[in-house]
Amino acid sequence: MATPQLDFSSIQVRDLEKSREFYQNTLGFEIENENPGAYVFKNEKGASFAIRKPLVDLDRAGKLGWGVALWFSVPDVEKRYEDVRGKEVKIVKDLTDSPFGKVFTVEDPDGYYITFHG
Repeated sequence: MATPQLDFSSIQVRDLEKSREFYQNTLGFEIENENPGAYVFKNEKGASFAIRKPLVDLDRAGKLGWGVALWFSVPDVEKRYEDVRGKEVKIVKDLTDSPFGKVFTVEDPDGYYITFHG
């Protein structure tokens, strides 16, 4: 039996427009598709990523995304780090070397950790 390949991932957010603003204008994601309940961001390869209105009561969760690691590959991680660092964003882990190349991690408005690597 073939191993399943990740095709799509989404996170549920408390305020869809606030999160769209963060992902689009702060982190530089480009919207590919939108509907009243979600934004899907462009992807050149791999799994698509979206933010969406909640399907459950998010306020009942202690911390959203706890234990989930979302990693995004970018062509120039150092430039992305400098761009993000100059904006109002919480950097959880500064740019550093890792087994996967240079990486840094930010926190989105709902507390999800987003890691960029290059």
